Amino acid sequence: MKKKIIILIAIIVGIASIYFFLNQKAEAPGGTSNGSGNVNIPAEDLAKYTIDVQESLYYIVNKNRNLSASYIPASLVKADVALVPGDNPEEQQLRSEAAAAAKTMFEEADKAGFDLILASGYRSAQLQEILFNSYVARDGLEAASKYSARPGTSEHQTGLALDVTTKSRECYLEICFAETPEGKWLKKNAHKYGFHLRYQKGKETVTGYQFEPWHFRYVGNDLAKILYDSGQTMEEFFGILL
Repeated sequence: MKKKIIILIAIIVGIASIYFFLNQKAEAPGGTSNGSGNVNIPAEDLAKYTIDVQESLYYIVNKNRNLSASYIPASLVKADVALVPGDNPEEQQLRSEAAAAAKTMFEEADKAGFDLILASGYRSAQLQEILFNSYVARDGLEAASKYSARPGTSEHQTGLALDVTTKSRECYLEICFAETPEGKWLKKNAHKYGFHLRYQKGKETVTGYQFEPWHFRYVGNDLAKILYDSGQTMEEFFGILL
């Protein structure tokens, strides 16, 4: 009888130990591999990084991952920042969270002595088609595809992407923008406001586009910092290849 009790106690203790171990592991700090092998996603943030839902802050749009032609972000607002005079009203819009972050970023840039202006925000698939076709007519399909997206594959349609220039329009949507004081400030500071330099120099084969030092994508402060610190693109971080 005593032997059976000892065995029963041992079983109970064993079960309790296993439960405690599993519970501690689930609550322990640290990250879970995202598949890229270089950066860990904190376990508590995994649910936030949804890349396959169009409304997600993390939805990846590139040449192989499109948005539906009818997709319009639910929370578009006119950006409360300096705008290009006479610009298309459609392109003066951003999703509300991106608009709020852009306002803060532009205000902080102004305090630091830098003059930023929004060159382009949201674009519908219809407007993107007009622009893309005009670039093809001017430069040919191969050349246009290096700097412009086909309709349905533009980040601008998410309402989370913005092209930034200076009030003087120096190096307007040109690679030399990277060498302007504003371009340098943005590269160093945009992540503090939740923006990611989307098309980086040296990552053209990863993103599918040329270096665009003026194009930033809102992904929220946490992910923006991770991407900035690691030097990764969204494709690299989430393990998605073209």
